[in-house]
Formats: sequence, structure tokens, C-alpha cells
Amino acid sequence: MLSSDKEEFLKKTAKDIRKDILFQIYNAQSGHPGGALSCADILTAIYFEEKTNDDKVILSKGHASAALYAALAEHSEINKDELKTFRKYGSRLQGHPSSHALEKIDVSSGSLGQGLSIANGIALSNKLNKNDNKTYVILGDGEIAEGQVWEAAMTSSHYKLKNIIAFLDYNKMQIDGTNDEVMKSRPLDKKFKAFGWNVQEIDGHDFNQIIDAIENAKNSKKPNMIIANTVKGKGVSFMENQVGWHGKAPNEEQYNLAMKELS
Repeated sequence: MLSSDKEEFLKKTAKDIRKDILFQIYNAQSGHPGGALSCADILTAIYFEEKTNDDKVILSKGHASAALYAALAEHSEINKDELKTFRKYGSRLQGHPSSHALEKIDVSSGSLGQGLSIANGIALSNKLNKNDNKTYVILGDGEIAEGQVWEAAMTSSHYKLKNIIAFLDYNKMQIDGTNDEVMKSRPLDKKFKAFGWNVQEIDGHDFNQIIDAIENAKNSKKPNMIIANTVKGKGVSFMENQVGWHGKAPNEEQYNLAMKELS
């Protein structure tokens, strides 16, 4: 259980990250607010409570890059002034994370379905070198319709890659509608268990549950999937659970209203 001071710190940090997300997308008039806002608490917990310098973070759902850049900025790994360059020509903060453009990015991502495969390579290298560094992977729930994810899931289990801690940002929506409408994937817990994973299901906006799940995963003998039930557009009332905010920038009035809600 987190102390009340720590929990309040994480909540404030997540709120600041959400403000940074909206700032980037509004300033660029381009980006994906819905899925970036839904994974903000997960990234906050990883960067501000769990990640060591040698751990890796892979945002497999790379279109939510504004969330990753916001976390890096709040963690003082990049200058917050750089957020205004998001999605601008020549910027290090590209629409999808690029390790070539920004050295703080562990893995380039964007083409959905590839993050877990890359994590397998990193985790297998760590295992062979007998170190216990963790590889955190954040997957989108629309993304797991990609067949490569399930090939990778088999590989993680086959090689007993217990140092993988994957989060499924389960906001239940994607660009074309709800997951059930586009490609039904339930029951996710039973699927990943059948593939040999240690599975936990949590509220992805509850810091105590997020941290407890990570700590439990560290003691697992299997690769770890944390199914985090989240809200698309979390934190901004008119964006929450609205498919239309998957990949749309707010106008000035909407931006000001959203920032007021987060103040």
C-alpha cells in the first residue's frame, strides 16, 4: 500500500503528464489524445516508482507517443520546452517514438504488434547474461488483434521470460469503434493464461493496484501480463469513452476547457 503522500505525488504527476499530452497535441494540431490519456497513470507508475536505470520501456502502441514524451519531460529526461516541437518537422519528438531521433527512447515503435517481439529479444539477452533487468511493454487493446503479438506471447512463455512486465491498456476502444465491434478479443485473461503467462487484472487508474501488480510480477516465474482496465480519454470529461477522440486534436475552446478540468 502506497503512503498517502506518495499516492498524492503520483496523482499530481499523472495530472501534469495529461496536461503535457494535451499541450503537445493542441500545439501540433495532430496526435492521439484518447489512448495517450488512458495510459498516463501506467507510465507515471513505471517512471516515478518502479523503473531502474537499466530497465527498458517499450511503448508498443506508438501512436500514444505524446504520453511517453510527457513522462520523460516530467521525469526531467528531456526539457519541457521541447514538447512544443511535437510532430514538427525535424523534431526529436516524432509522431511515433524513434530511438534514432531521441536517445531516451529505448525502442522505436509505431507499426502495431511489434513491441512484444522486441521485448522478447531484450529479455532473452538479459536472461542469458544473468541479470534481472525488467522490460516494460505497453500494448494497446486494438493492437493485440495483430497475429505477431500472439507469436511473441508464445515465445515469451517458451523461453520463460519472467523479466517481461507487459501492460495491456484496456480502454476497449480503437480508431474504428469498440473492440467488440471491430475485432472481439475477449476473454483476454484466459487467452494469455493459455499462452503460459502470469495474468493480473487491475484498475489501470488506481496507483495502489498498478504498483502492487508490478511488485507481484517481479516475483513471478512466468512472463507477466497486467490487464489494466482504463478509460479512453481519461481525465477530460468530453473525451472519455469517445471513439472520436482516438486521433483528433482539440480546438482552442476544447483545449482551454480540458486544461481547466485538469487544473
